[in-house]
Amino acid sequence: MSRAAPTALGRDLVTFFEDFLPAQRGLSPHTIRSYRDALVLFLRFTARELRRTVDRLDVPDLTVDRVTRFLAALEADRCNGIATRNARLGAIHVFARYLAGQRPEYLGVLQRIIGMPFKRGAIEVPIEYLDRTELDALLKSIDRSTDLGRRDYALFAFMFNTGARVQEVLDVRVADVRLEAPPQVRLLGKGRKERVCPLWPATAKLLRDLIAKRRGVGGDENSPLVFTNARGLALTRYGVRYLLRRYVQRASRVAPSLMSKKLHPHSIRHSTAVALLKSGVDFATISQWLGHAGLNTTMRYARADLDLKRRALAQVFPDAVTPPPGGRLLIDGSDLVGWLRRI
Repeated sequence: MSRAAPTALGRDLVTFFEDFLPAQRGLSPHTIRSYRDALVLFLRFTARELRRTVDRLDVPDLTVDRVTRFLAALEADRCNGIATRNARLGAIHVFARYLAGQRPEYLGVLQRIIGMPFKRGAIEVPIEYLDRTELDALLKSIDRSTDLGRRDYALFAFMFNTGARVQEVLDVRVADVRLEAPPQVRLLGKGRKERVCPLWPATAKLLRDLIAKRRGVGGDENSPLVFTNARGLALTRYGVRYLLRRYVQRASRVAPSLMSKKLHPHSIRHSTAVALLKSGVDFATISQWLGHAGLNTTMRYARADLDLKRRALAQVFPDAVTPPPGGRLLIDGSDLVGWLRRI
């Protein structure tokens, strides 16, 4: 049986990801992966609706109504927030603009997709992070008597030390790590921006032991990946999420507060930021430490931690957080409603 020829959509997808995004637009691998995830979800949704395999889809199958149903499914079925929904739509917009230049015969339909507005009403999601007790419980729940357990312990300790994004962590190679004093690691962040992050001595020791067993596996022989899976291949973001969920479930027996939190690998990055802020590190240093584009991103952590708010309140109004004086409260009843309103 002869293999079916690729569709126009299939050919354009290949050039979109192999040439247009990296070469013409100069986007970072992290952004390209984000676009890939969005389009994979959309193509799978379209294939299910048409009862067809993804490789048989073509440009005419991409319609405004289908994109609308896909966005609704993201919110209803996958429980995505408005911000995530808009990010997926943004990726579809970029792809539709590229298709419009390649397939002018479909320009009318593609223009309607490009013109689809973003949804308003996105709210800032509360930042979920681990406090010191919860983080200790998480690390202690890892069995360090096995090679995989030692890898997992080093992984989460490294993530908390650096506050790096999970993909930044997974991309770290042996050549990026300096274990001699002062220990540090080079991270490649958003927009291909490099930054150097200091390593605590305890973290450096964990990496030294791990790297000693990682040499020669996980990619380039001269610079293997630091964190790999059981088969010596690159560890994925989904693998890290699975590991975090497993250890959170174990740690929740010691720290029950973990059960009420919706934690994901990025939560450890949030934990680093809050810990640095509580330690008195200034916003500019934290911004550089985490690789933020600006201070506004960093300052949201000041709004996330209740202890920081209490400290600020105590500095401005010292009596506001002190217990009320003892004794009975006496009112004559003449202005009870007014007194209640003043409480």
